[in-house]
Amino acid sequence: MEMRKNGNGDGKQPVEASGDEGTMEKQLVKGASRNPKRTHAAILEAATDEFAAHGFGGARVDAIAARAKTNKRMLYHYFGDKEALYLAVLEATYASIRTAEKSLDLTHRDPEEGMRELALFTWNYFLKHPEFLSLLATENMHQARYLKRSDKIAAMHSHFIGELSDVLKRGEATGIFRPAIDPVSVYLTIAALGFFYLSNRHTLSTIFGRDLTASAAVKAWGEHIVSVTLASIKA
Repeated sequence: MEMRKNGNGDGKQPVEASGDEGTMEKQLVKGASRNPKRTHAAILEAATDEFAAHGFGGARVDAIAARAKTNKRMLYHYFGDKEALYLAVLEATYASIRTAEKSLDLTHRDPEEGMRELALFTWNYFLKHPEFLSLLATENMHQARYLKRSDKIAAMHSHFIGELSDVLKRGEATGIFRPAIDPVSVYLTIAALGFFYLSNRHTLSTIFGRDLTASAAVKAWGEHIVSVTLASIKA
């Protein structure tokens, strides 16, 4: 919408969008109403990219709408406001990794094999989803202010930790793993080794004169994560 001077020339008043702009607006709204699930998903995907790239403060709602090929009115219709959209992105991001982890089927795996696969899976997931790490860093800067509002996150992680606990207990029962291992500590070890490496690989490459972004280095670090994890839990 443009602004034109009023009759007295001492101010401005809004002028309705041109025919082309108005037509485009109507087409966007019409398309969204025809396929609300697709529009919802498109907004969520666009918001994930925008928040990952610019953080919560730097992300712009109009940029998200443009990425999703919709308008701000539809964005507010589906998500309410920027904070609610950001929380939806966080929830979807965590849901994605928890859903992907289910493919490991830890409950039916040999305990040692299951732990090896979990460690490698987590490392490879971090590699394939840099947006996940960016969003984690952003939310930690906010001291989990928005994540604390979620009524979904706790349930997601409770189920996962339950499965991990089962694997550790089965390993303990067969004498492979030490007794009374804390599953949260084990997962923190796996996640921390991966997150720290990827978050600091450029500075550490410079400091130590070693290319930590090279494929060989990345692969070797994945195996290191496995070795450290297993060494920390074996009897």
